[in-house]
Amino acid sequence: MRADALRNRDLLLASASSLFVTEGLEVSLKAIARHAGVGIGTLFRHFPSREALIDEVYRTELAAVAALVPGLLGVFPPREALRAWMDHYMEYMTTDTGMAVALREVVTSRGLPYARSRAILTSAIAALLNEATAEGNIRNDVPADDVLAALGGIALAAGRPSQRDQAARLMNLLMAGLAVAAASDAGHRRGGSVRPK
Repeated sequence: MRADALRNRDLLLASASSLFVTEGLEVSLKAIARHAGVGIGTLFRHFPSREALIDEVYRTELAAVAALVPGLLGVFPPREALRAWMDHYMEYMTTDTGMAVALREVVTSRGLPYARSRAILTSAIAALLNEATAEGNIRNDVPADDVLAALGGIALAAGRPSQRDQAARLMNLLMAGLAVAAASDAGHRRGGSVRPK
C-alpha cells in the first residue's frame, strides 16, 4: 500500500473509532470520511461496507487487548493470568461503549464480516486456557468460544462503567465454575466421586 493510501486508511480508522464512541455505530459514513479529511470514495476503496469498517476498527483495538496475553502469562500463574486478562477485556468493553454495541455480532457471528475479530479473541482465550489446563486447575473441556460467549454475556448485561463491580463478580463466578468443574472432573478420572458442597 502506498504511503498516502496507508495514511488515509489510518485516518479513517481513527475517525471511525472516535465517532463510533461519541455518536454510535450508525454515524454516517460521509461524516466519518469528512472527519478524516478524505472523500467518501476513498473510504469505500478501503472499506466496502459499514460492517467491514466496524470489523477493522474493532479488530485493531482487540488486537491490542489480545497482545496482553504473553505479558500476563509472564507475570502471573496461568489461572490468574486468565482472570487478569478478563479484567482488561471487560475494562475495554465497558469503556468503549460505542464499539461494545458491535460485541453481540462479533460473539455470535460464525462468518464474515466479524470472523477475524472473533478469531483474535478466541486465540487469546485459547492460549490462556491451554496454559491453565496444563496446570490441572481449570477444566479441559471448555472451548474458547464458550468462554468468549460468557464474557460477551457479562459485557452485555453489566457493560456500563457503573456496573464494573457487578461485572467483576460475574467473572469471578465464571472462574469459579471452571475451577469447580475441574475438581469434579479430576474426581471422576480417579474413579471416585466429588460430593456437592
